[in-house]
Amino acid sequence: MGLFSRNIATAPVATATAVDPALAALTGTYTIDPSHSGVGFTARHAMVTNVRGTFTEYEGTLDLDGSDPAASGAAIDVKIASIDTGSADRDAHLRSADFFDAEQFPLMTFRSTSAEALGGTDYRITGDLTIKGVTKPITIDLEFNGAAKDPFGNERVGFEGKAELLRSEWGLTWNAALETGGVLVSDKIKLTFEISAIKNAE
Repeated sequence: MGLFSRNIATAPVATATAVDPALAALTGTYTIDPSHSGVGFTARHAMVTNVRGTFTEYEGTLDLDGSDPAASGAAIDVKIASIDTGSADRDAHLRSADFFDAEQFPLMTFRSTSAEALGGTDYRITGDLTIKGVTKPITIDLEFNGAAKDPFGNERVGFEGKAELLRSEWGLTWNAALETGGVLVSDKIKLTFEISAIKNAE
């Protein structure tokens, strides 16, 4: 079932009735459920290993249009102060002006601008990512995991997503040189998303 695919009909008269009923049933606004979701990242450390972290506080919505999936959209606000890499000292440094400057720029935000189907359950969504007051486009590859009703009667949809960015393009330029060559923190950052969202009551 295609979530962001365009519905193409060869006969114009049939276009209005060619919508997949199961897909059309997904139409609505969904609220991201943080207790069953995750926003994470990975950075290369000292040129030899990876450090992984998460943001534990965020909120967002998905606006799904099952009759015209390409018109669907997504928005998420992430609280920078909630960063967690498993090291209190490192987290404090990341919150400081050297990196995110969480006091002056408390949120990282994403607002989608377009979406496309890649085939099967794979999709690509493009939008504006704002970090530290800088807004630039980013593309996220998504896998649609499906829709289901949970034991509490909630209509849910699920996605997995991944993206890569160069942190320097958002003004996150702090680094330290290594005696053996290279730098302490990679410029390239990998983002991951595990999203479970609940359909809002009409």
